[in-house]
Amino acid sequence: MKDHIKVSKAVIKRLPKYRRYLEELKGQGADRISSGEFSKLIGYTASQIRQDLNNFGGFGQQGYGYNVESLHRQIGIILGIDRAYSIVIVGSGNLGQAIANYIHNYETGFSILAMFDVKPEIIGRRVNNVEILNFDALDAYLKAQLPDIGVITTGATSAQSAANKLTAGGVKGIWNFAPVDLNVPDSVALENVHLSDSLHALTYYLNSLQ
Repeated sequence: MKDHIKVSKAVIKRLPKYRRYLEELKGQGADRISSGEFSKLIGYTASQIRQDLNNFGGFGQQGYGYNVESLHRQIGIILGIDRAYSIVIVGSGNLGQAIANYIHNYETGFSILAMFDVKPEIIGRRVNNVEILNFDALDAYLKAQLPDIGVITTGATSAQSAANKLTAGGVKGIWNFAPVDLNVPDSVALENVHLSDSLHALTYYLNSLQ
């Protein structure tokens, strides 16, 4: 993966969509697809698709196109989802539980080890048989279990503190749903998911139709 560091974030953001559509094609029994056919299906230009994939060496053959199963597998390797990941969730309210349910039901290869919260009324509950633990136990848990990814669904004021604990505990990737941008060491991968950004983009597009 180190060879891919210089690839633009825009390209990386498109790869999961390519893989998702290839998953659907596999389910339909498709064997191969041309960049032109893929363009009509996915909404990007054929040139854009070829350029994106060429960042990683290119996987098509002239006159043949792309082998659906092979390209799906190779994109999975590029994205690093050809291996398993362990997760802890910090913030176990409605959003944290919804994300836990999503991961459990739809994301093969990602296992939630534990969830954490400060609210006494939900500590001890289980979500898909994963126990919600007291936030005070996070430091010791990280030291003992060494999870790969930390998911943050706390409020804005608590998010940086949660991130600090996760990074100090050896977590190398943070998926942040708190409504604030976080600061983490360069050695930690960070993905900030601002739900309001997506909602406000939708309202722009909605109003542009009028």
